[in-house]
Amino acid sequence: MNIYYLDSSAVVKRYVEEIGSKWVKLIADPSKENLINIAQIGMVEVAAAFSRKNREGMISEFERDEVLGIFFKDCEDQYQIIEIDDRIIKSAIDLTCTRPLRGYDAIQLATASVINEAMIKKNLSPLIFLSADDNLIEAAKEEGLLTDNPNLHS
Repeated sequence: MNIYYLDSSAVVKRYVEEIGSKWVKLIADPSKENLINIAQIGMVEVAAAFSRKNREGMISEFERDEVLGIFFKDCEDQYQIIEIDDRIIKSAIDLTCTRPLRGYDAIQLATASVINEAMIKKNLSPLIFLSADDNLIEAAKEEGLLTDNPNLHS
């Protein structure tokens, strides 16, 4: 079992075929018993990504609604949803001062960093931060997280 943090760009790959989708699906396969963490705000970002794909003609309205329903079910059953608290907000603000990050990306990274810190304090394996955003991956590496980019896997 591994512990992962998936930002929205990685989560979307589980539901809509893109580069790296097969790899993300393997990681998220419940039989692997990996612990998958996502930020509560990531749910909004994933929904927005599905809607954008619909508007751009990549998926139909029916497909958007179908994957959104499956995603919300998985949020109840398969993901550890991390609520955003004052500590994460403060950390995200600090990250925007030291890294070239957009607001939600800073929240994603701060959330993963808080979880990682808790894992290490409990003498557990560090989490692996997954994102398809090269800038966010670079910032996560600079913050000391283990990282991987689904776009590098077929």
